[in-house]
Amino acid sequence: MSPTTLSTPRLSEVARYLVIPDGITTSVWPRVQKRLTDAGVFFDLWQQGFSTAALGCRADGKYAATIGGVVASIPRQVGKTYTVGNLLIGLCLEFPGLRAVWTSHHNRTTTNTFRSMQSMVRRKGVAHHLAPNGIRTANGEQEIRFVNGSIIMFGAREQGFGRGMDAIDVEVFDEAQILTIKALEDMVPATNQARNPHGGLIFFIGTPPRPTDPGEAFTAKREKALKLLAAGEFRATVGDQLYVELSADPSADPDDREQWRKANVSFPYRTPLESMLRMRENIPDDESWLREAMGIWPVHGGGLISPEMWSELKDVHSKPEDPVSFGVYVNFDQSQAAIGVAGYRADGKIHVGVVPAATGESATSLPGTGWIAGRVKELAEKWSPCATVIDARSEAGALIEDVQALGVEVATTTAVAMANACGRFLAAVKEDELRHDGSPFLQASVCAGKKRDLADAWAWDRKDRTSDITQLVAVTLALHGLIANGRQPGVDVWEPFWT
Repeated sequence: MSPTTLSTPRLSEVARYLVIPDGITTSVWPRVQKRLTDAGVFFDLWQQGFSTAALGCRADGKYAATIGGVVASIPRQVGKTYTVGNLLIGLCLEFPGLRAVWTSHHNRTTTNTFRSMQSMVRRKGVAHHLAPNGIRTANGEQEIRFVNGSIIMFGAREQGFGRGMDAIDVEVFDEAQILTIKALEDMVPATNQARNPHGGLIFFIGTPPRPTDPGEAFTAKREKALKLLAAGEFRATVGDQLYVELSADPSADPDDREQWRKANVSFPYRTPLESMLRMRENIPDDESWLREAMGIWPVHGGGLISPEMWSELKDVHSKPEDPVSFGVYVNFDQSQAAIGVAGYRADGKIHVGVVPAATGESATSLPGTGWIAGRVKELAEKWSPCATVIDARSEAGALIEDVQALGVEVATTTAVAMANACGRFLAAVKEDELRHDGSPFLQASVCAGKKRDLADAWAWDRKDRTSDITQLVAVTLALHGLIANGRQPGVDVWEPFWT
């Protein structure tokens, strides 16, 4: 990598979520940066911001993240190994005798990282700091030793690496999405006797876990961080854990290259288009691609509607009969907005789905609100819905006058009506009254729905920062409007309005 230019974005500009430990008064990073600069290693601005926060110290000189650790959810091909690997090398150069370990779950991943870091330390500016025979690969011991006594040890957790170690100053848990509590019990105590004057430091670096991964530890780290964010905030300075998440929008189209850029700060300058296309070719499954290449965390259920429950209601040929009802919802920071639709089917079941923002597009949520009023008018003129429902207390409430000014009648909901709507939606799912066409975006939203107490009732928790439920709320409102207004007899069979 070359020296930073003014055009490179800052960490705060690229992170979807950023929680920095409070009380930081200084950072070890400037000292480490000088070591790396002298060695010909340069970081982009976002990497400098990450390093500054990761090595930030409080007034007592201890790392601010020494308790909670440095947690980063980063997609593939962003430069994780380059960033954390060189940061580790810089620490070894700055602090003689520093003891560090780098551990991945899989042996192959560990070996690939070890090979990458061999290339890093063999660079002209670093090689003279290596001890004689400083790179060791024999007998399964993968180590890099420096003349000042610092050492980096590599090993795979699946092979039991890390048990019994002590006096470790820095631990890097790569593939943190596959991290068991047992592995933490084996390895974290090794930093209790850290000799570094700033204390021990643990990095947790990974991608969002698969449903089959033992990702409870990594997920808990993320949930802890997001709970520290106030509603509507994406940045905060609080707690004792650094959390950085780089990801695309939750409802992103997997092949939207603008979303690739949003998830991957290195694309297309550090990571060229052909690299992304090659990775896409080899990860054809959309769910895997969204998780690993775009950093989008999967939803495994919010405790009310499980993926299994929702999948049982799938009918790829599902469509409603006229009339239909629409529900309009915009989330708290206007980052996602959706128009839900509900209508009875010929068999008496109720179809629910999300309306594309424009004809020919996929049924996903969109940011902002400027497109909504015109789209609602277009739909109303073509399909004469029995109801168009907007929750007046949500961000969509600001659109009520705009929609009415276009000649569309709007039904609004009170807190009581919203609670009734949520309860009715859940009941319809449990009683097998609903059908949907299997949209993965709607499933992610529905299965993220959690309860929020509302007097003696409950409603969807729209302040939950761990997931996006925009589409769930939109179809809940649509269902509410349909049931409240009932089926009108003698109307022709309805055809999809997005064809």
